[in-house]
Amino acid sequence: MAEKENKYEDNAAGKFYCDEECIDCDLCRETAPENFKRNEDGGYSFVYKQPENDEEEALCVEAMEGCPVEAIGSDGAGD
Repeated sequence: MAEKENKYEDNAAGKFYCDEECIDCDLCRETAPENFKRNEDGGYSFVYKQPENDEEEALCVEAMEGCPVEAIGSDGAGD
């Protein structure tokens, strides 16, 4: 399970985030390309834009549930 204290600083402030467990598998970027991007230098994904509608929210949840290493969290609100 993703941990807020280990999340990447690149993440946009808000509910969803990627943490240091990311293995750069590309699943989240393929599932929710409007919300996830790759840090080319570090070789990991991060949330560059929080979901702005129900469709994006559903895709972020799908990416989180499909993440093979559970590197995506959804408890980042208020950070």
